[in-house]
Amino acid sequence: MKETTFVRRHIGHDEETVKRALETVGCDTLDQLIGETIPASIRLKKDLPLDEGLLESQYLDHISRLADKNQVYKSYLGQGYYDCITPSPILRNLFENPGWYTAYTPYQAEISQGRLESLLNFQTMVCDLTAMPLANASLLDEATAAAEAMIMFYNARTKEEVTQGKNTFAVAENCFPQTLDLLKTRAIPLGIELVVKPSNELAGVNNAFGMLLQYPDGLGLVEDYKGLVDEAHKKQIRVAVASDLMSLALLVPPGEWGADAVFGSSQRFGVPMGYGGPHAAFFAVTEDFKRFIPGRIIGVSVDKLGKKALRMALQTREQHIKRERATSNICTSQVLLANMAGMYAVYHGPEGIRFIADRIHRRATMVSNALSALGYELRNSAFFDTLFINGEGDKIRELAEAKRINLRYTNDGIGISVDETTTEEDVRQLIAVFAEASGKPAPADLSGEGILPGSLKRTSAFLTHDVFNSHRSETELMRYIKKLENKDLSLTHSMIPLGSCTMKLNAATQLMPVSFRKFNGLHPFVPVEQAQGYAEIFRDFEKALCVITGFDSVSLQPNSGAQGEYAGLMVIRAYHESRGDHHRNVALIPSSAHGTNPASAVMAGMSVVIVKCDEKGNIDLEDLKAKIEKHKNELSCFMVTYPSTHGVFEESIMDVTKMIHEAGGQVYMDGANMNAQVGLTNPATIGADVCHLNLHKTFAIPHGGGGPGMGPIGVAAHLSPFLPGHPVIKTGGDHGITAISAAPWGSASIHLISYAYIKLLGAKGLRASTEAAILNANYLKERLEKYYPVLYKGTKNRVAHEMILDCRPFKRNAQIEVEDIAKRLIDYGFHAPTVSFPVAGTLMIEPTESESLDELDRFCEAMISIRQEIKDIEEGKADAVDNVLKNAPHTVMEVSGDKWDHAYSRSQAAFPLPWLTEAKYWPTVKRVDNAQGDRQLICTCPPMEAYEENLLEQV
Repeated sequence: MKETTFVRRHIGHDEETVKRALETVGCDTLDQLIGETIPASIRLKKDLPLDEGLLESQYLDHISRLADKNQVYKSYLGQGYYDCITPSPILRNLFENPGWYTAYTPYQAEISQGRLESLLNFQTMVCDLTAMPLANASLLDEATAAAEAMIMFYNARTKEEVTQGKNTFAVAENCFPQTLDLLKTRAIPLGIELVVKPSNELAGVNNAFGMLLQYPDGLGLVEDYKGLVDEAHKKQIRVAVASDLMSLALLVPPGEWGADAVFGSSQRFGVPMGYGGPHAAFFAVTEDFKRFIPGRIIGVSVDKLGKKALRMALQTREQHIKRERATSNICTSQVLLANMAGMYAVYHGPEGIRFIADRIHRRATMVSNALSALGYELRNSAFFDTLFINGEGDKIRELAEAKRINLRYTNDGIGISVDETTTEEDVRQLIAVFAEASGKPAPADLSGEGILPGSLKRTSAFLTHDVFNSHRSETELMRYIKKLENKDLSLTHSMIPLGSCTMKLNAATQLMPVSFRKFNGLHPFVPVEQAQGYAEIFRDFEKALCVITGFDSVSLQPNSGAQGEYAGLMVIRAYHESRGDHHRNVALIPSSAHGTNPASAVMAGMSVVIVKCDEKGNIDLEDLKAKIEKHKNELSCFMVTYPSTHGVFEESIMDVTKMIHEAGGQVYMDGANMNAQVGLTNPATIGADVCHLNLHKTFAIPHGGGGPGMGPIGVAAHLSPFLPGHPVIKTGGDHGITAISAAPWGSASIHLISYAYIKLLGAKGLRASTEAAILNANYLKERLEKYYPVLYKGTKNRVAHEMILDCRPFKRNAQIEVEDIAKRLIDYGFHAPTVSFPVAGTLMIEPTESESLDELDRFCEAMISIRQEIKDIEEGKADAVDNVLKNAPHTVMEVSGDKWDHAYSRSQAAFPLPWLTEAKYWPTVKRVDNAQGDRQLICTCPPMEAYEENLLEQV
């Protein structure tokens, strides 16, 4: 018997179900369907020149051989990345658990209470350790968080400060180099002037709206900044502090000496280094900035019955709504990694975190004392985990690398950062290197009493909530993680039919190598010769992405789709400036575009001009011509999503790109819908110059409940020289822009997943996946359009990989909103499709290629049943107010309770279709009161008695 290929594992169809689906859509073959869906003018003429797909066993052998090419030295490199220990129950029950990594962003709060609670724990942990009152639920990395702090302060300027031209941001020179580089990237297009000086000179900077300090600084020094902060505040200068979360278990937290914002990386809270990521940044602010803070905030509200319920607060700031008025682009966070970090604090508790921090500091002190005894000159008088030695390091480097030890070498000294994994034996081996270099014997006694001065020592309590003091045994932690998981709906339950956010299979074989020590144990700044396995993967992966997109070069650095958009636009900006076209700063964007597009353009310093769509949802060519004519001298680029966000392959796309090029502009293609192109057409063919690729959509990185994501960009040859560089490890083009993300290759470890996706599917499998996605979408269209109007279709009555169902008539006829349908779907065991985007009052549905025909039919049955429930209201058979849709979702406590006074039965509420009696997902709360949560913003987890009574009174 022939071994089954991965294609059969990934795609939900077999030959028989493909035939049945084609019969439903009215086609004899897949080729016929594709021919009726994609314009012939942009179809690829031959198959992708990629290898055949590997068997899963072959791939695991292949990736293991590549892993062996990576050399895991003992690294003391620091700079925001530290080795750590991931507790096994967190690794197995959370990081490697599809119940956690296949969930979607928690926009639907009723089916997300578990990970919302976990993220609330993360926020509470951050608030406690930083001594700040408000934190978000993570950002992408420390360097981008620094940029967000700068921009937040910039946008919070008073009208008077704006009028005065207060546009200087003062930065301490001993911040991490990647942070300084990324601040340049973000500052330049907004006209922010960066002034970088020693911290003791920052108080003298004039016209500053904000200041950035690092605590401990990039060389490990810990200083008392209270006086400097007080002086800054007298000048109305806001102060942001980049901080090490672990150090704050011992050091006086910045919130206690007046910081306005505190940020950093939570990586060392149990998240592997992974050669750069993914890791969750933390970001905390004072109450003054609660309406400015970037990212998602988890808040406490109540449900329809007054029960405590969690939700994402202040959701209206998301870019799909604010669009060109957005001041930050935060549609991707790092939820899975934030959950790991928060659970690390739950597992260890305050005493465990304090013990780990103290042990790190003691090990550093051992090294400090020994080096001093050997005669080395140490620059830092007070430190947490990092030492800096003055002097030249060639001999030490030779000796250290011979013993497989990495240290940080600069022009004027050597840095050493110890971490949670550093043992006393490690310290002895490290000291032996310095002893041999000095020609002296190593000290026999390694004393390590902490030497922090009293003014720097923390005295306040942290992690006092019960959740951090209740789960010490593995049994308790396992049950707590599983309890939270069971509250949520993920791909382990049913298909997640979200349009524009592809929720396809995240195969176990693709994910396994991310846990391999030789991949996740590498520091991102190790010498490149120690990461040859990664280097080979990156080369092959970039080459494959170039083949798939038709482009010349790829940058893997952007660590989210939103970052990819921004990177692409900054590359376009650099290209224009290289030609002297500094005036080209207008971005034309169709009204149908993803909301992140105009937000990214604004961040890149561009002026956004919206282009209309016609009644069929296509780009209005006449309006486009008029806008091009009006702005042809200033035109920078046109941002287009293809196929469109309306789910259609627009026939005029090549005419559009030609018009832009003739006017001197560049074409940016949003790659959100690239999964409808792979193997059939590509961005270069349609005339795009740059495209970002959402690896968490097209190339199967799991969504993680709202991150990680990756957004590599592909570019045409003329843009290749401008691909982003990095200040520590050489990347990018010869004239590359400054860094986009903190690490040279972004979240490097999860490139492994998409690399595996391509290797396992091969050329034929990639094409087959695209064809299956288009088939499934058209199958749903044929089955549902008799009940729900399909808003936009191509010229031959086909949709691409997604479609929009028009639900607006139901409001007129039955007072049923699209949200009511979304909540009722929960009772049927399904996540809602995308609600009211890109058209208000609609549902956007995308089935993906991974779902079987049985699952598609189950979803169709649910949607048809809901349509009948609406019809019953329209015909007066069901109460217009007390009905299953308005009251959805229904919890088990409600359905099984003694009291039932609804106009419909319990069985109709909970079991409207027969198959629900076999496997029923129960939400833990009813519909959540969003407005209530915004009125009283509670985003940490104090004891419920502190506010529960007040919440219920307000309801």
